[in-house]
Amino acid sequence: MDLLPILGNLGLIVVGIVLLYFGGEFLVENAAKLAKKLGVSALVIGLTVVAFGTSAPELAASVTAALRGLPDLSVGNIVGSNIANLALVLGVAALIYPLVTTAQFVRREVPFMVGTSLLLLPFSLDGTIGRLEGLILIALLGLFLWVLLRGGDTAEIEEIDADLSDDEVAAASTLRLSLLAAVGIGLLVGGAQILVEGASNLAEAFGINERVIGITLVALGTSLPELASSVVAALKKEGDIIIGNLIGSNIFNVLSIIGITTLLQPLMVRPEWQNVDFWIMIGVSLLTLAFLAIGLRVGRVKGGVLVAIYVGYIGYIAYTVFGQAPVA
Repeated sequence: MDLLPILGNLGLIVVGIVLLYFGGEFLVENAAKLAKKLGVSALVIGLTVVAFGTSAPELAASVTAALRGLPDLSVGNIVGSNIANLALVLGVAALIYPLVTTAQFVRREVPFMVGTSLLLLPFSLDGTIGRLEGLILIALLGLFLWVLLRGGDTAEIEEIDADLSDDEVAAASTLRLSLLAAVGIGLLVGGAQILVEGASNLAEAFGINERVIGITLVALGTSLPELASSVVAALKKEGDIIIGNLIGSNIFNVLSIIGITTLLQPLMVRPEWQNVDFWIMIGVSLLTLAFLAIGLRVGRVKGGVLVAIYVGYIGYIAYTVFGQAPVA
């Protein structure tokens, strides 16, 4: 096998991931400053610009893959990112510093995340997640945002917004902030195109279906911003922000990304998703709920269990590819 094309496609994947990362950072930072300059509250900024912006890499990659006729890559990115967020990112962060949350969060946001994951099972029974299901997901996203706004959960949002200096925002012009946010969007679009191109070429070169590439390389790549920020937050002992951001990201991944993607292009769902990957995502979500319900914290032992599950899952995926084990 010629190594040069393989290395070239790996290079495309790396470049795509880097562009997605910086595109998301550019978009979130400048859009948040623009919203603040226009007088939008910190809560609204956090629940819209910041929350949506942190899911922007997954959205760009999934929409691009779906429009290019690669539904396995699109679905794999979303499901794989949700599994990685909880099993890998949450687990690694808990190994660094025990994470603590509130009873209200465990009663409301975490069960809602579990519910959004469960929805994918009935929605994909006919082998397709179509536009009607996409509309339902978008409507649920609106309901979720309304509940949060009505509940007034501002603690995490104020923490995020604390980085927005009033002097810095006042000094920047509306046009400049708008152009910088547009640059972020451009980087996201370009990064998604490059990432999907490299991933699909790599899958073809190795004879591996897009599901495997999407749920491993692409999903892990688009989850790297969450991993990096969570490790930094754990080192700063800001565990509550980590849990909130990861749970919120998983909710947005299902409701906004699958919702928007299916409105543009219905997604075909293979039996492997329903028999294996959806259940892994649901299982990790339920385990996270159970861990948080016991003592309102995820300590190092629980974090180690989550990381072990992720390693085992990736090992299973690798075995089905290279060990020729039958996929359920």
